[in-house]
Amino acid sequence: MGMTMSQKILAAHAGLETVKAGQLIEAKLDMVLGNDITSPVAINVFNDGKASSVFDNTKIAMVMDHFTPNKDIKAAEQCKQVRSFADKYDIKNFFDVGQMGIEHALLPEKGLVGPGTLCIGADSHTCTYGALGAFSTGVGSTDMAAGMISGKTWFKVPSAIKFVLINKPAKYISGKDIILHIIGMIGVDGALYRSMEFFGDGIKYLNIDDRLCIANMAIEAGAKNGIFPVDDITREYIKDRFKGEPVEYTADEDAEYDETYTIDLSTLRPTVSFPHLPENARTVDEIGQTEVKIDQCVIGSCTNGRISDLRAAADILRGQKVAKGVRCIIIPATQSVYLQAMHEGLFDIFIEAGAVVSTPTCGPCLGGHMGILAQGERAISTTNRNFVGRMGHVESEVYLASPAVAAASAVTGYITDPAKIGSN
Repeated sequence: MGMTMSQKILAAHAGLETVKAGQLIEAKLDMVLGNDITSPVAINVFNDGKASSVFDNTKIAMVMDHFTPNKDIKAAEQCKQVRSFADKYDIKNFFDVGQMGIEHALLPEKGLVGPGTLCIGADSHTCTYGALGAFSTGVGSTDMAAGMISGKTWFKVPSAIKFVLINKPAKYISGKDIILHIIGMIGVDGALYRSMEFFGDGIKYLNIDDRLCIANMAIEAGAKNGIFPVDDITREYIKDRFKGEPVEYTADEDAEYDETYTIDLSTLRPTVSFPHLPENARTVDEIGQTEVKIDQCVIGSCTNGRISDLRAAADILRGQKVAKGVRCIIIPATQSVYLQAMHEGLFDIFIEAGAVVSTPTCGPCLGGHMGILAQGERAISTTNRNFVGRMGHVESEVYLASPAVAAASAVTGYITDPAKIGSN
């Protein structure tokens, strides 16, 4: 029996000719990632184990992004601990204020992950890098510590689900709408500990930002990882960027998949996930005339804080005003995205519409800072999770959507089809 893309990467890094679903393996790592919340825990484990060195100071990345710039004393102490560790072991990929960005946008941008790499990160959305043909997955801080010491970790080889994307999506349909549709279809445990592998001619209509968004939210379906095949769009993105040697893996024709789903992108409609799970997906048509009033709009995060996301929001907000009583917060994912958006005049559009622009940070996505919700408040957000209390008070609500839907909703004050604003 042949192997999937994910299985081939795992086999190569384990030094094996083949692997099969359910097999336990030990594999060499190309990148170990931590942030300002998870790295301190890993550092404590590292120190408790009396380790004296890291396996490779070029293959560890530590990104200060969750509560950074620091929101309180505890956050400041956490960053100080990581800063000291990075200095002691000369961690080459340490990103602090001034250089930092949201980790899952920053690592691809900096060329630290690419086709064929095997990456673990002490953050569940590490699965993002599958958009570039990598096998990447989230782990606990203890596994991060072990990875920093040994350069290896163990895996149970996942089985896989095949998603065939066909046809061209309509205007205002983005990677976010596609992944929310899929999670709505299979559920938040529909891909539990399995690979979500994407194929089909519809992929050519998805830019890298769309693919990063889709892979990012594979974990919201319970997946071990999400992965796309490498094509010319991938190659163009990594050109003069990726610091490693790209290796392109394709699934064998006789690779085994637990299920196969065909998604006709041309039939999809803008989609919103209602509280309190990403699987509670509804199209703007299903919402109909019901006015779901919002108090806040957040456009950013490791899911949708890239330049194409900000452009999509600007296209809606240009010449418009944020509705009275709505707070609209725009968060570029990295310093590079921030500069590009600023130079393109997107900040003018946002600020003239009545929005605010933040420094790169995870911020409100995890209820950290820069936009916490009070009791009874509702937010429409381009982030990736909407469970109870995710962005603030346990009696607040989060509605997940694309940048276009979020921006349109900020203008009207209730969840809105972007075509109703963008066509004006």
